[in-house]
Amino acid sequence: MAIESRVRISDTAGIVTARQQGRTLALELGFEGSDLTVIATAISEVARNILDHAKSGEVIISRYQHGGKRGICVIACDTGPGIADIEQAMQYGYSTRNGLGIGLPGAKLLMDEFHIKSTVGLGTTITMRKWMH
Repeated sequence: MAIESRVRISDTAGIVTARQQGRTLALELGFEGSDLTVIATAISEVARNILDHAKSGEVIISRYQHGGKRGICVIACDTGPGIADIEQAMQYGYSTRNGLGIGLPGAKLLMDEFHIKSTVGLGTTITMRKWMH
């Protein structure tokens, strides 16, 4: 059983690979049904943001345990331009690239935990977790 998967995001193939590896690890951990789709979709959203805004980065997918809870952790990081206004970027419908504006807020809604750290000029790191229920 995989413990951690690292996927370089520099093209759409990387997004597909990250999504597939996240789904595979989630299945190995015991997630089932719609949770598998939710996790894969959240990974797609943050990986797409890397490609659209930073051009390249990495998605790290791993098993995670905290106390009696266990689940999956996804870290998406890049060294792109960063996000100047995180609060605005997290508003449903806000888009800097004429999209639907559901990427980051959508990923947050899909996962149980969502943390974003960004510094303009240095990049962004998003950490998401989904817990087994």
